[in-house]
Amino acid sequence: MREMRRKERAMTEEEARRVLDACEYAVLSMADPDGKPYAVPISPATVGNTVYFHCAPAGYKLECMEHEPDVCLVCAGGVVPIPEQFSTAYQSVVAFGRAEPVTDDTEKIHALRLICEKYAPSNMGGFDEAIRNSLARTGIVKIKLREISGKQKKLREKK
Repeated sequence: MREMRRKERAMTEEEARRVLDACEYAVLSMADPDGKPYAVPISPATVGNTVYFHCAPAGYKLECMEHEPDVCLVCAGGVVPIPEQFSTAYQSVVAFGRAEPVTDDTEKIHALRLICEKYAPSNMGGFDEAIRNSLARTGIVKIKLREISGKQKKLREKK
C-alpha cells in the first residue's frame, strides 16, 4: 500500500478495523475482464480478517472477481460537514484483499448470520426460516484482507 501523505491523520490498524466493522456500506472495487474498473456498493460484515457480503449467486460482480480476485474495499464513517471551516470531519478506510465465493453451506449460514445480526438484529427470530427459504438462491463472497489503513480528520475545537 502506498505511504499516506498526511501521516498525522493516519489511524491505527485497530481503529481502521473498527470503522470497517461499523460501516453501513462500503464500495467494492475490482477490474472487469477487459481490465476496466468496476465498483459496487456492498453491505459488509466482518469477522477477524474476513469480510463477508451477500449477492446474487451469479452476475457481473462475480464474473469480475473470478477473472481478477484482488479487490479494494473503501468505506467512510463519522462524516460531519464543518461549513464554517469549509471542511468535513471523517474517518475513512481502504482495504485490499482477495475475494472468493463461499460455496460451503455452513460457512454461508455463518456469514448470513453475521450480516443479519448487523443489519437486522431485531428480526433474528425469523433467521432460520429465512435461511431454509433462501440459502440456495443467495450468494456469499468472502474477502480475505491483506492490508488495511485508515485516515481521519477530527473536528477542531471552536475558538
